[in-house]
Amino acid sequence: MTDTRGPQPQYEGYATGPLPGEREPAAGQAGPYHPPQAYQSPTGGTQGGGTQGGVQGVGGTQATRLPRTGARTTPRTRKARLRVAKADPWSVMKVSFLLSIALGICTVVAAAVLWMVMDAMGVFETVGGTISEATGSNESNGFDLQSFLSLPRVLIFTSVIAVIDVVLATALATLGAFIYNLSAGFVGGVELTLAEDE
Repeated sequence: MTDTRGPQPQYEGYATGPLPGEREPAAGQAGPYHPPQAYQSPTGGTQGGGTQGGVQGVGGTQATRLPRTGARTTPRTRKARLRVAKADPWSVMKVSFLLSIALGICTVVAAAVLWMVMDAMGVFETVGGTISEATGSNESNGFDLQSFLSLPRVLIFTSVIAVIDVVLATALATLGAFIYNLSAGFVGGVELTLAEDE
């Protein structure tokens, strides 16, 4: 076979020179060995860490780091999805009982205030006189609206309505809790999304 690669260059020192471990250190080289760096540290910077506040460019110019203008400043909101799997009927009954009592008291007070306002405006006197003339005759004076709609009678009637409302509201709320627990066993319950601002 004929070698067609032509004459090969001869590298001097590879065959006759010393091995890397047998070479003597060069004269004037003292201290620890520092590996070569791709980019030289600028004047006033720290070794190995670059500069504080800037980056050394390829052409020798120093580029300053600009602040981010599109940084997000609004607070982040954490959200959590929860599910009401069961409602305690006993707690629902207690809460509904107290709320219905408060609603009954407000109803009685509102009825008393409304009666006083209408009495001060003369509504009962005017309407009562009209009804007495319409229902009266020569033998009787007719229907007396003022005596029928007196304040004690109105308060008693309103109190009875408030008591019935307390009983019905408490019973319906407790029954609703049982129905909700049954339906939550099939469909999983009501899901709520709660958000918290940091």
